[in-house]
Amino acid sequence: MKQKSFLKPRLVGSRFDENAIPLEFLKDLAVLEEMIVEVAKWEYFKQHPSRQRVPRGFTESISLKLAGIEKGCAIPAIDVFAESNDLLDPPSLFFYERAKDSIISAIEAAENNRSITDHIPEKALGYFDRIGRSLKSTEVIEFNLEDRPSPVRYTKETRRKLVLASTRMKEFTEETTQIGSIPEADQDNMTFEIQMINERKVKAPLTIQHSDIILQAFNDYKKGLRVQLQGVAKFSRQGKILEFESVEHVGVLDPMDIFARLEELRLLKDGWFEGKGIAPKDAGIDWLANAFRDHYEEDLPLPLLFPTIEGGIQVEWSIGPNEITLEIDLTGHSGEWHRLDIDKSNDDNRHLNLDEAVDWRWLASEIGKTTEEDV
Repeated sequence: MKQKSFLKPRLVGSRFDENAIPLEFLKDLAVLEEMIVEVAKWEYFKQHPSRQRVPRGFTESISLKLAGIEKGCAIPAIDVFAESNDLLDPPSLFFYERAKDSIISAIEAAENNRSITDHIPEKALGYFDRIGRSLKSTEVIEFNLEDRPSPVRYTKETRRKLVLASTRMKEFTEETTQIGSIPEADQDNMTFEIQMINERKVKAPLTIQHSDIILQAFNDYKKGLRVQLQGVAKFSRQGKILEFESVEHVGVLDPMDIFARLEELRLLKDGWFEGKGIAPKDAGIDWLANAFRDHYEEDLPLPLLFPTIEGGIQVEWSIGPNEITLEIDLTGHSGEWHRLDIDKSNDDNRHLNLDEAVDWRWLASEIGKTTEEDV
């Protein structure tokens, strides 16, 4: 059996640092092989229109395997293995190479808003629904072709374009995280409903490993208990969530959970306060959520969050005699800190650059010290 380098996609993003590939991503590579096989058959029939089927051994004579991980973020080295002693013998190898190039050209067409079906058949676009659905907005899969000066980029947005380019696809799937409560659980049919923060209800499968948490949330629904649910959901072509196809993680949330509150604030519209008040922008909420996730330690007390008339967010802590506020400018990524010690009538102020980790460390340290002093 002979071995030859076939494809080396480069995975870019924090999940792929240290030359590591999450296990969940390996199934994407398996789907990529399925797609290459089907497009290779399509390439064969284009050159042999009179044939009804591919030659015997077309798919059995060669196979694609993960041969290793190279440095440079994370680069899975996918090699082609041929049963023949001569790699030139398997007739399918030529069409596998053609299929690889056609798929990458289709990705490039989507990236540049050109015709996608000039490169691969419409029926093959459905494979993209299973390739990269766990991609984060900051992650990229880069493909290189010899005749391209720069890599072709496969992103979350590019993936959506490819899937929705098919008129046959009425919906697409994507990994998502939703926050909500559980108003209904059907143990007979092993399903439940999550009522999201926008009040929409969607159905999800009730699996044994998550049943205890789901039933707890169902029983405490009227008490306002919320959960965070992560899984693969079906979306309409307009991006509206329809139902969960699978559930991977479920966790009970603290009533003051920062991220649940930010999702509530995301629902505000301009004029939310007596006809006045600018609604916080989605991009600003995304930035603040990521900043809290990266810099605010879990053992620190949770604050209250309120919208400001100017479109920002005010964060408040009440710790003993200390009333602390941080008024955040979501556009400038800055914060105005103010702390008042009611007992001593002392206060202090500070301007924070919330794009700087050092300022977040100062904030966390002050909250921590104030909490310890109160104890």
